[in-house]
Amino acid sequence: MLRHDYITKLTSLLAQVSTDDTIDVAAQIIVQAITEKHLIYAFGASHAGILTEEMFYRAGGLALINPVFDKNLMLDVKPVTKTSDMENLAGFGKIIAQNVPFKAGDVLIAHSVSGRNAVMLDLVLFAKERGVKVVAITNVAYSKSVASRHESRKRLFEIADIVIDNHGEIGDASMTLPGSGHKVAPTSTVVGAAIVNSLLLAIAERLPREKDRVLPIFASANMDGTREHNNRIFSDYKDQILYQ
Repeated sequence: MLRHDYITKLTSLLAQVSTDDTIDVAAQIIVQAITEKHLIYAFGASHAGILTEEMFYRAGGLALINPVFDKNLMLDVKPVTKTSDMENLAGFGKIIAQNVPFKAGDVLIAHSVSGRNAVMLDLVLFAKERGVKVVAITNVAYSKSVASRHESRKRLFEIADIVIDNHGEIGDASMTLPGSGHKVAPTSTVVGAAIVNSLLLAIAERLPREKDRVLPIFASANMDGTREHNNRIFSDYKDQILYQ
């Protein structure tokens, strides 16, 4: 059955992710930025933005992830095709970036499966011009198979400092329906979530334990007695958290 094949496919992709040393390299860069009091950002458009939400303000997550959101790139807009138009509106990514206080030494985690769209490339290039290090999560094979939609003709994997590959199929959908040729069941969200949580775990392992500050890892708000811990995070790391 195709659903069994899909799980087998995911298991194979996750096995590749588990041995990817670039996650550890990215973790070390982010830990260094955190210890030097720089800021950590995350950005993705449309479905790619799901990974930003996965990293942001959740139980067991790193409290120092500052999301870059824009309502025009969220999936609750009507018509939903507007998000695709906005992803390729020249200059729109720069407009978003101009409202983010990027500074040299900060880190941006950027997720784009195809790595080709203008909004991502505008924003990433703007950040890099300000000395921000970029950790990209993308599908390298997919990205190499398509042309950039940005005036630079670059794709995300070509401009990022660190590239983490999700190893997915070209087009993202992974299972071919017999007799039709149609492909279904994308892998980028499942594998991407595993990548970012592996990354956050690698960061948490490396963060220095400080006597005067709690570790900036959220406890579940649905467990008794956790509010004090989470509030302490907001207090201890107020200079590195923009969303509170």
